[in-house]
Amino acid sequence: MIAARAPRLDATAAARMAALALAAVGREYPNHVALLLRGDDDLRPPRELTPAFFGSFDWHSAVHGHWTLARLARLFPDAPFAPAARAALARSLTAANLAREVAYVSASGREGFERPYGLAWLLQLAAELRAWDDDRARAWHAAIAPLEALAVSRLVAWLPKLRSPIRSGEHAQSAFAMGLMLDWARVAGDRAFARLVASRARAFHFRDARAPIAYEPSGHDFLSPALGEADLMRRVLAPRAFTAWFTRFLPDLAKPAGRRWLTPVKSPDPSDGKLSHLDGLNLSRAWMLEGVASALAPRDRRAALLARAARAHARAGLAAVTGEHYAGAHWLASFAVYLETGRGLAPSAVSSAP
Repeated sequence: MIAARAPRLDATAAARMAALALAAVGREYPNHVALLLRGDDDLRPPRELTPAFFGSFDWHSAVHGHWTLARLARLFPDAPFAPAARAALARSLTAANLAREVAYVSASGREGFERPYGLAWLLQLAAELRAWDDDRARAWHAAIAPLEALAVSRLVAWLPKLRSPIRSGEHAQSAFAMGLMLDWARVAGDRAFARLVASRARAFHFRDARAPIAYEPSGHDFLSPALGEADLMRRVLAPRAFTAWFTRFLPDLAKPAGRRWLTPVKSPDPSDGKLSHLDGLNLSRAWMLEGVASALAPRDRRAALLARAARAHARAGLAAVTGEHYAGAHWLASFAVYLETGRGLAPSAVSSAP
């Protein structure tokens, strides 16, 4: 299930994150449209192409911006920002808007649209609405359900054909998206999809050993390939099996190379769309480190090592969520909220998150 409370995010910080998301989800320009042109009719403004998710610079950021608003409004229902968050969701998540989203995404030639990152975040938004005990949220979920089903069908068709994992530090990374997929499947009770994702995760990663951490991070990373994989496998393997796997996968955490890898990074230019990714890397590393630490036994010395690294990454990442530059302002709040509300953690781990 989705964690039902925020373990660290207070109302003041939540309001700041909500303000960033609200400013982005309705902002149409600048906009990076990932568009296969099939003819002149495809050249239309984003608000006409995808009327629910047209803001926040790109489709996937609009999706997880709406997830941010849904999660914050659910966790802080009486906060001053909650009415504005619900109003933004109501404007976007109409049956008419989402029917047009389905028509756009399902059009011929768009089989790979936003796969896997955007589709995985779409499932996160749907999962949040499923978990929200609110009549309006139930109506929004009913409206998004056809797009949710389309996302699942696209991923079900894709995963068996994917022969090798995609070990990118950006949107294409398969491990991060598969973790989101698996969390959705468990909320939705879709056991067949959960089995498929878990099976592909084992096929991709069970035999992996000695991750090449010296190659991380790449200059545009906002996800760690090694930690993304470990955060996926802790969802898939039983605790003892995961501990053995993790020992093979990252055997040198306490050595100088491991300590260097566990050091937060800094963006050289937060106004640059790609270089600002490194600010998000600190946030995603923080939640992945927490996730991995939560799967290790408390007596395992690596759990404390990872928890300390998670705290350092969280401090660095949260300090960068300023809203000063739209390059980061349109998406970093989502990563901060995912981290600070323990979204990827089991409820028991959320209550004791480092």
